[in-house]
Amino acid sequence: MSTSAESRGPGEGRVLSLAPLTVLELDPAELVDCAASAGYGAVGLRLIRATAQEPLRPTIGRTPLILETKRRLDDSGLRLVDIEVLRLRPETRVRADFEAFLETGAFLGATEILVTGNDPDHSRTAHNLAELALLAAEFGLTPNLEPMPWTEVKDLHQGVAILTACQAGVGLLVDAIHYHRAMNSPAELAALPQEWIRYAQICDAPAEHPGTVAEMMRQGRGARLLPGTGGIDLVSMLRALPAGIPISVEAPLLSDAPAAVRAAAAARAARDVLALADDTTWSSLVRSA
Repeated sequence: MSTSAESRGPGEGRVLSLAPLTVLELDPAELVDCAASAGYGAVGLRLIRATAQEPLRPTIGRTPLILETKRRLDDSGLRLVDIEVLRLRPETRVRADFEAFLETGAFLGATEILVTGNDPDHSRTAHNLAELALLAAEFGLTPNLEPMPWTEVKDLHQGVAILTACQAGVGLLVDAIHYHRAMNSPAELAALPQEWIRYAQICDAPAEHPGTVAEMMRQGRGARLLPGTGGIDLVSMLRALPAGIPISVEAPLLSDAPAAVRAAAAARAARDVLALADDTTWSSLVRSA
């Protein structure tokens, strides 16, 4: 059930989206149902798996699973914010590799694409990202490059350089855990062109940075914390981003709780943090935890 503008509390005016990594055991159709039941207004869908350990599902083209996912999206009224994940590699051939993915995302009603940079040649990454932006625009989609410390685009500085080379038609996706691990700052976020930030991802994590890349990846992929329960200053991060952008909750937990329980807990925690970020009386002395 949707919440009227008059009855919304602090932090509830934004579109809150459930990211697939939060409940990765669910297929896209199940994820839509989970997001709707947990009170989200939107959802993201993983159409290409990120690791070989994830289930391989028939999610490209108008397969029975995609048709069922579309039906559930339509029935639920949920907005589909983003589809994932496209990796820009040295061998990437943009149209040949990604056109069917883009067509599927457009059929489902997505507007954003999550993209990672997995090519050490940043000039080639910029070229491929610009080509992807042109192709995606044919389908009403925008690619968003996500800096991640264990990829070849490790932080905001590298992401900014690549987007600057692309010139237009692309976004920069800020994920709280990667932003924190790369030691970026709210001032750096606030300096970005606002049109680059089309949505953002939040979670939390221990304040102490992992000592190895392997541990960083383990935490990032499956051992995050609920927003507001760790050491990331989410309030300052959110206040440095453009107001009103969709907020995707990407918080995979070390928990045996059912997906529906984890998704609902993540939504509650995210709204609490957003309420602090949206509170104009908040000062730098108040933390989100």
